[in-house]
Amino acid sequence: MEGTVFTPSLEGMQHIKSPQGEMLTKPFLEVCKLILPVIDKFGAAMALVKTDIGGNISRLEKKYQSDTTKYNYLYNLVKEEVECKTAKGSCSCTNGLLWLTRAMDFIVELFRNLLAHPDWTMVETCTDSYSKTLKKFHGWLACSSFTVAMKLAPDRKKFMEVIAGTGDVNADMEKFCSTFPPFLEENHKFLARFGLDGMKA
Repeated sequence: MEGTVFTPSLEGMQHIKSPQGEMLTKPFLEVCKLILPVIDKFGAAMALVKTDIGGNISRLEKKYQSDTTKYNYLYNLVKEEVECKTAKGSCSCTNGLLWLTRAMDFIVELFRNLLAHPDWTMVETCTDSYSKTLKKFHGWLACSSFTVAMKLAPDRKKFMEVIAGTGDVNADMEKFCSTFPPFLEENHKFLARFGLDGMKA
């Protein structure tokens, strides 16, 4: 593998915005897709997260493909649903974008923790990241499922070896944790304008 597992997504982030600074649907979803192989390396511990992310990407992608010109800009998907008053539906693209963004917040926090706490086990890293991000939006059932799943987190040393590839994994991880969050923050701010950022599971 050339570079680290982060290399493809870091390259993809350069194309998320149009020259005018608008969030583009396809490049944003592509970057989220490129993060799936990284999540794969966590094995069973992240199976729920991976399924959730994959499902939300598919939902948004399907809508985008129905009219690539109309939905070229990511937020057009949301604006249309807000106008039609369908944004708060559990199957809406708005809901899909919200949960996709939250799951990405969790992934970023996870890698931040790996960098900041070299002494933590993988279970500690995952649990702390979950409590800082997704936990407050999850009901009891989802919370219990996540807590059980995270106990299956792989050995930290083995995990770091697997994701390293041929590049400087810590440098790429840092880059990922500084480059991706501003896009996620923008999603939250946009959704908050319509009072859509606090929806729970």
